[in-house]
Amino acid sequence: MALTQHTDDVPAAAAGQYRIGGDLSVHRMGFGAMRLPAATWDGPAHDPARGIEVLRRAVGLGVNHIDTAAFYFHGDIAANDLIRKALHPYADDLVIATKVGPGRFPDGSWMNPADPAELRAAVHRNLRELGRDHLDLVYLRFLRTDGPGGDRFATLAALREEGLIRHLGVSSATPEQLAEAQEIAPVAAVQNRFSPLTREHDDLVERCAAQDVAYVPYFPFGGAGAPDLGALRRVADRHGATPAQVTLAWLLAVSPSMLAIPGTSSPDHLAENVTAAALRLDAADITELTGLTGAAEEA
Repeated sequence: MALTQHTDDVPAAAAGQYRIGGDLSVHRMGFGAMRLPAATWDGPAHDPARGIEVLRRAVGLGVNHIDTAAFYFHGDIAANDLIRKALHPYADDLVIATKVGPGRFPDGSWMNPADPAELRAAVHRNLRELGRDHLDLVYLRFLRTDGPGGDRFATLAALREEGLIRHLGVSSATPEQLAEAQEIAPVAAVQNRFSPLTREHDDLVERCAAQDVAYVPYFPFGGAGAPDLGALRRVADRHGATPAQVTLAWLLAVSPSMLAIPGTSSPDHLAENVTAAALRLDAADITELTGLTGAAEEA
């Protein structure tokens, strides 16, 4: 099907729905807030007014799943603050997911991974910044150097029992870390890197689908914008779409439990992303994109 570049009449609902944890119904096309404060961790800073505009337009286009974190900030511009200013009081169907684990000092430098007491403080910080009495979904974000995290995940599980968290997830987790967490409490979502160019978690994607666990990929374009690769361009041309839209449609086609959260600070880019909710790839498209790698694919 051909797509237009602007999408006020193609809401996020076109991607279908998924129930996180069995009870939080979201449209499978969501929004990631990481890029709202700044283009990169080091800047430059984005205009907060534009961030607020993007968030309100996203909700207007049917997005009801927003991913954020207290460590998404640049200087005095913070994603959580923008979300609260733009959207509070929140719609009943809006699901806001956040992450705890790493932290950043006010100057932007990274702290050591949070211990259980610091995790508890981080959850309360998210509650204050977002203006909520509970958090819909909280991920324990692992770092590459992290080993087992059972004691830290248990802290979040205790906060869930206290009613401050509805569902738990893990982010940047190995299969072993996921299994350890699942021994402690139900895991509703996994947020790991995944894209047509980064496929090291294929087995985990299949495992999540089999267990009805949401898989929420970050860096859906590989981490540096949609790649300029021949297969993506060919499929995009067939559908009157962009390579970025094809990439998002591919993610949604890979697994029924996949939830897309592309981020942007541009209203036009947001509209382009949400349009991809209506793009349906056929078997030939999927075959052409399977096994796609930057090294092997022709330009």
